[in-house]
Amino acid sequence: MDTKRKPSWLRAKLPSGPGYAAVRKLVDDHKLNTVCQSAQCPNLGECWSRGTATVMILGNICTRSCNFCAVQTGRPTELDLGEPARVAEAVAKMGLKHCVITSVARDELKDGGAGVWAATIRAVRHRNPQTAIEVLVPDFKGQLELVDIVLDAKPDIYNHNLETVERLQKPVRVQARYDRSRSVLQHAKSRGFVTKTGIMLGLGEERSEVEQTIRDIASDRTDILTIGQYLQPTPQHLPIARWVPPEEFVHWKEFGLGAGLGVVESGALVRSSYHADEQSQKYTGDEHLNTANALAGI
Repeated sequence: MDTKRKPSWLRAKLPSGPGYAAVRKLVDDHKLNTVCQSAQCPNLGECWSRGTATVMILGNICTRSCNFCAVQTGRPTELDLGEPARVAEAVAKMGLKHCVITSVARDELKDGGAGVWAATIRAVRHRNPQTAIEVLVPDFKGQLELVDIVLDAKPDIYNHNLETVERLQKPVRVQARYDRSRSVLQHAKSRGFVTKTGIMLGLGEERSEVEQTIRDIASDRTDILTIGQYLQPTPQHLPIARWVPPEEFVHWKEFGLGAGLGVVESGALVRSSYHADEQSQKYTGDEHLNTANALAGI
């Protein structure tokens, strides 16, 4: 298969329309970073046209050097203490019922940025009490006391991506570890939170490895799994090993549900934050949240 040409099923919507323009102005006016832009997400046009964006806190320079990710690596700037309030205001102006917040990794900070994470969650909650808050967090080097700082701020969904199968962790994620990421998700689940993770296909993984990864995710009692096609952001990043056909994504969705996962969103353009409100609807209804929040001590 020719991996240099995108197949016909990989067609993303181009940025256009009043919704897109409004979100772009909002992001610019509030001096926010978005993973949509920094990670070159193929769904930017569609999501911004729908009036939603995934805010990326703690700057736009990451201390990690993952070989799949377009976010810039380097020495981050100083912390922006006004950022949480601006994020909360942007969520309010977008009128979001479900917001997704992510961040770069800030390994140079003693708390890995957990304090800013907590401040942002609380600011969004205070300004938008009816909005479900989903956080897509780094692994905090597996330091569960830092994970607890984020969890104590009471997000509705705790998301951390495994990204790929265990064998490919080192070449793909470089400074991350499969077991460490699982321990973070396991800890959040042990505290009663709704958990979510995501993996990419097309990096050279074997079928049996995908099966084992999904079984591992299910055994950790993770609630939501997203599965998408890896897209090479630049020639300096890992090459695409193969294009995964639509019928295979259907298979993995069925496999995941059969393994016991509550929600599996699987498709070429699926990303953690793509239609996250729909992915998470099962877990963000009032009745479920009341139960989950009670378990989590919220």
